[in-house]
Amino acid sequence: MSGKLFLVILVASAGLTLVHPLFFSVPPQAPETASSETDPHLFTTGAACISCHSNLITPSGEDISIGTDWRASMMANSARDPYWQAAVRRETMDHPEAQDLIEDECAACHMPMSRFEAKTSGQKGQVFSHLPVGENTHRTDDLAADGVSCTVCHQIAAENLGARESFTAGFAIDTETPMEQRAIFGPYEVDEGLSTVMHSASGFRQVESRHIQQSELCATCHTLFTEAIGPTGEIAGELPEQVPYLEWLHSAYREEKSCQSCHMPVVQDTTAISSVLGEERTGVSRHVFQGGNFFMLRMLNRYRTELGVEALPNELEATARQTEYHLQTNTARISIESAERAQDALHVEVRLENLAGHKLPTGYPSRRSWIRFTVRDRNGTPVFESGAIRPTGEIPGNDNDTDPARYEPHYREITQSDQVQIYESVMVDTQDQVTTGLLQAVRYVKDNRLLPRGFDKASASEDIAVHGRAREDADFVGGTDAVRYIVDVSGQQGPFAVRASLWYQPIGYRWAHNLKGYDAPETNRFVEFYDAMSDISGISLATVEVVVPDP
Repeated sequence: MSGKLFLVILVASAGLTLVHPLFFSVPPQAPETASSETDPHLFTTGAACISCHSNLITPSGEDISIGTDWRASMMANSARDPYWQAAVRRETMDHPEAQDLIEDECAACHMPMSRFEAKTSGQKGQVFSHLPVGENTHRTDDLAADGVSCTVCHQIAAENLGARESFTAGFAIDTETPMEQRAIFGPYEVDEGLSTVMHSASGFRQVESRHIQQSELCATCHTLFTEAIGPTGEIAGELPEQVPYLEWLHSAYREEKSCQSCHMPVVQDTTAISSVLGEERTGVSRHVFQGGNFFMLRMLNRYRTELGVEALPNELEATARQTEYHLQTNTARISIESAERAQDALHVEVRLENLAGHKLPTGYPSRRSWIRFTVRDRNGTPVFESGAIRPTGEIPGNDNDTDPARYEPHYREITQSDQVQIYESVMVDTQDQVTTGLLQAVRYVKDNRLLPRGFDKASASEDIAVHGRAREDADFVGGTDAVRYIVDVSGQQGPFAVRASLWYQPIGYRWAHNLKGYDAPETNRFVEFYDAMSDISGISLATVEVVVPDP
């Protein structure tokens, strides 16, 4: 049934029953299939949590509503992500014999609730049977659409966290306890009376456990290894597709900050975390999950109808703006160490500093950062530029944007405009051909992403190693990199205005346009979306300017 219900609150410690004047929507119950009688029911969607964990305003007036913060995050929209859908379709077209395995592996982190229940039943997780979001009616379709939802993360047990077997969605969740008795983990001491309130609203029982605030919990999905599929369907190798946890573990941040401390910033005020009889708490973590995908947040907003997005337009735009602010204030610094004219050339030393607790950029290998470096003469006329960005999302001079079989190397010194310092990971297949196909890739031929402070590249394991020319670059070390620009200014008059910026794209041009060769609804749709929005696919993270006088 569907409709509106009163929330009946049982306060056990006081022996009272209260009828709170809070109405909340009860999602329509989807018709069950014949097999659903034996399916495990281990999760509920965020609708069971959002009513009480929204409308939260701190004493200073900040809205910290957990439900609406999460609803507008990439976590909540992991199943709606059109790039992920297109990438999964591409992999199944490349390897049709492995489609069931591919969908199961890709659903593990993007549709974790439906996939985990399928796995518990001895079945494989599915992706495309649950799409388009909102058009199917079984409860598992609702679970799939809810992405990385509340009752996933808050049910993950402390068992094996940080161990290799917990990676690639190897998290442990109780599969034996029936609904209405299941534990939900949180960082605070449990008040028995308030616990009864939560149980009456959600069906879960609160359990205090600090492991919910450990980086190892995030690592279960954000440490992902993929297995390459060879031409005859054999396993051809393993690739550390994204390993920010392992990068963090090898850095100075291991002793200083957790994943949550940056991506779930703590509220400064003492505040309630429930709008129903909420108790004042300190150290409340925002559920914004601030990361690096401002571009996808705006794509989800623009094409919200096609993608079945539930977050309100203003919520998604606020999250996109917050993401950009986070990127531009907390990820990198750029400086010019020296700049002088020596005869007919400018000599400029640019230094970058990584402020993140992992490589920059990290995560899915479509992400790239690069230096945009420009010189103008006394009249403002351009003399030199390396690393411009076109409205199409291309970087002029980048070999990979021009030719999918090539890539731009790491530079210690740049003297020509078609040389661009790009911080990225580049994959190759079993034939050493550059690829953007995850299940074709067996190793990285280039990985010069900026290292976090304290990262020792000499002792780094192969999973987090530096690859390519950066390995031998003495200036490319934990926390920093330096690049020298030598610009011919013969016949030019100064003073010269020098500007250096670090730019960033969540989805690089080649990663989007390699999908053009795949004629399927998901791939065609994403390429169309990307082409329509490519002019906002990148942002500047940090900028520095100096003026170099004539001698």
